[in-house]
Amino acid sequence: MFYSQWTAVRTIRLIKIIVVLGFLVFGLIACTEQRTRKDGIVIADSSSYEASLYRQNCAICHGKEAYGKEVDGKPVPSLRFGDAKKRSREEIYNQIKHGKLPMPSFEGQLTEKEINRMVDFIMYDLQAREKEDSKVSQK
Repeated sequence: MFYSQWTAVRTIRLIKIIVVLGFLVFGLIACTEQRTRKDGIVIADSSSYEASLYRQNCAICHGKEAYGKEVDGKPVPSLRFGDAKKRSREEIYNQIKHGKLPMPSFEGQLTEKEINRMVDFIMYDLQAREKEDSKVSQK
């Protein structure tokens, strides 16, 4: 009887150790991967050039994570969902390049390549859309 009790205690301890190790492994994996959301990346966690451009030029109006916010009592739209997610590549490109009140034009601040990179960032990183091959021609 003593032997069977000792074996049961050892088995329970072994199971506890395996469960704890499993949680540790899962926790380490979760901590090392970049956080993502079903609606795109976490800008604060991203070290990409595009995320840096976003933080410098867009976050002041669209919010730190591009969910929109209120500026001077007026709502600024989200870049992740809603109307922004319905827009075509060309519409997003033109909005950034030429602006449309109240949004300013970034034509003099961003290069053509940077504008195209920001379009990709909005569509694929923030909105998690499926990739497409076409780029807006540089006019």
